[in-house]
This record gives sequence, C-alpha cells and structure tokens, in this order.
Amino acid sequence: MGIERPPSVDRLARSLTSSGLPHAICVEVAREAIESQRVDDAQLMARQRSRQMLRPVINATGTLLHTNLGRAPLGIESSARYANVELDLATGERGSRQRTIAGTVALAAGAEDALVVNNCASALMLVLAALAPGRGAAVSRGELVEIGGAFRVPDVMRQSGAQLIEVGTTNRTRRKDFEAAIDVADVALVLSVHQSNYKITGFSEQTPVSELATLGVPVVADIGSGLLDAACPWLDGPPPPWLADEPAARQTLEAGADLVIFSGDKLLGGPQAGIIAGRRDLVEACGRHPLARALRPGGLVLEALQQTMLKYIARDGASIPFWRMASEPVETLRTRAEGIVASIGSGEMPTVVTVDTDAVPGGGTLPGRTIPSCGVAISANIMDHLRNGDIPIVARMQDGRTICDLRTVDPADDELLGGRIGEALGQPR
Repeated sequence: MGIERPPSVDRLARSLTSSGLPHAICVEVAREAIESQRVDDAQLMARQRSRQMLRPVINATGTLLHTNLGRAPLGIESSARYANVELDLATGERGSRQRTIAGTVALAAGAEDALVVNNCASALMLVLAALAPGRGAAVSRGELVEIGGAFRVPDVMRQSGAQLIEVGTTNRTRRKDFEAAIDVADVALVLSVHQSNYKITGFSEQTPVSELATLGVPVVADIGSGLLDAACPWLDGPPPPWLADEPAARQTLEAGADLVIFSGDKLLGGPQAGIIAGRRDLVEACGRHPLARALRPGGLVLEALQQTMLKYIARDGASIPFWRMASEPVETLRTRAEGIVASIGSGEMPTVVTVDTDAVPGGGTLPGRTIPSCGVAISANIMDHLRNGDIPIVARMQDGRTICDLRTVDPADDELLGGRIGEALGQPR
C-alpha cells in the first residue's frame, strides 16, 4: 500500500475559508497543520487562530473595569472621514493635537489646562521629567506603589531623571516629614500617589493635599482612577456609596494640588489615556518636553476621549457605558435575570436560577468595595462553552456554579446570553 500524501497547502487553505480568516492566514494555518501532521485538526486550528484575535466580548464577570477585557467599555461613534487632529480649521494651517482636546478636558476637570498622553504611567513620567529633571521629588514611603505589571513608582521616577526622596514611614507620614526633606534637599515638587489598589489600615496617617499645598513647592497628585468630580453631577441622585473617599480631580485641584494626573479608562469610562490637568504653566512645561511627542496619543484616542468628556460636560452619565452599568438599580438587574431564567425554562439538572451577587469596580480601583448586583447561576461549569462562541461570553465560577453577573452585561445582550446558556445545557436554539 502506498503512503497517503498530505494535501497541498493551497487546497487545505481553501478549505478553511469558513473560518473567516484572510487567505494568507489560512495558508499559514494550513502549512502549520501539514508540518505538524495535524491535517485533520486544521479546522480546529483555524478557529483557535481566529479566537486569538481581538473581538467583542460580553463581560458577565461582574467586574466593571476588567483589565483583561480592556477595562471601561467604550460607546463611541466614528466615521470613515479624516479628522482635524493637527489642523487649525480657523487658519487652515498646522495646529496642535493637544489643543483640540485640552480645553474640553480642562473644563470637565475644573483645571486651567490639560495634556493627554497614552496612559497614567506615561503622565507621571512626563511630569517628573519636565518639572524635576535631576532634582528631588518627595514622596511618602506609604505611597511608593506598584501599579500593576510589576511597574513601580520608584522605577518610573528613576527613568524620568527625577531623584526619589522618600519621606516618613510606610504607615505614617506627616507634613513635618516633607518640611524636613525640603530643608535639606533640592526638592522640585511633592508627589502624592493615591493608594488605589490597596489600603493601609490601623495605626496610619498620610498628609492630605491641602497640607502639602502649603509647603511652597508644586504639588502633583496622582489620583489614578480618574473620578472627575466627587459630587457625580452626571448621575441622577447622590454619588453611589461605593465611591466614598475616592479622590476626584476637581476637588483635588480645589484642595491646592497644582497638577492632577489620572487614567482615562478607569472611573472616567473612556479610552486608555493618561491625563495631566491643572496649572497652565506647568502643563505647558510638560507639553514642551521632548517626551511629550513620544507619549502622545493617536487620533482615535483623542476622538474617544473628546466624546466621553462632552458627555460629562452635558451631565449625561447614562450615555457613558461604565456609569450606566455601575448605576443600574439592582431591581432592574433582577427583573432582567428573571427574564433570562424564564427564557431557558425549567428542567432537570443542572438548574438555572436568579442569584444576588456582588459586583466590583475592578481595574485596580477601590479595593474591597463591592456593588450590589444580580445575575444568573447555573449549577454546572459551562465557562468553556460560553467563552468559545462567535461572541465570547466571560463569566465566573463561584461555589461550583457558573455565575453570569448582569451588572456588566448590556441589556441588548440578554437574549444572546440566555440562548448560549440554553445551548450549554443541551437546549436547541
């Protein structure tokens, strides 16, 4: 008997077109399947390759700012036209990409001026490089945080060229500790870093911005999470209780900070960006530094951030997906959950029931805070089935049950979620 020869790369690649992948990628998958002697698995390999690409995902985890899912969901509109990223439409001459967004961001944050870079770590590095090159930046030892991905504030400061001056102790730092540092060192600025992803409790004390502002050097407050205003005027009703004590840009500037820096994709609910806002002369100094060009965002980010800021200025929190999800009443979530359970119907094991849950802000913000929520619980592990559909659904396991928390699911996806749960339990679509 002769040895069966493998198909040609081209013929196998053409058989993979149903995967939706471009022909060139199908060729790559076909070649890999043939070389690894997995021709029979070529369709599976193509599907796996497709699932590795960026695609829309339904977040049913209950974590509003899910870092692995891009943090804040974006609800923006964009056309196929060009944009005046660096064109002054009044003069027809070249303009500044920062000018197109600065006024809107500054107005929303209650600042004189603003500058946008690609993330909050970049904002911190740029501020230090521009305002404290070769000079000291005084920071409380209790605020030398690791901001995720093994990136630490001392490392960022070292790369910026500023000299780290540690002040006080891990659990207690007072105004007089900063005074002592300023008396003996060349301190260009004081840096206050919000402990956004951890808490020090018990015998502890940190110096508030209002006291730091009396030291005679600029105060830069890294508030991290991007809450614009503690009063949340974009929401109907008072601020939600889970936001208690979270620093906000407007109030931090009012307390005496010269600059605030924060993220765009956390509590702000916008795209990934780093925002520097505050005194105009300091913002302009940051904008003149060579790093500003290296760290600048692209037009898509600026467009998304502008749309987000305009919604804040219009006090239209309902049109910002993060705030719409975060503020939806539990009673509304429960009604939606009951509708999903009813659509699946009753049957034998596994069972599907409505369940009260606790959602979390996520994204390294508000550690230990929870938000009452409601969802659907399935007494079986159907995580793989939910995750491997055309539109992946990411849920969580708890006490041996699959939990689909509706706090982070758009109501428009309820029918799809119910159908996929039914499929996992063997019910026809």
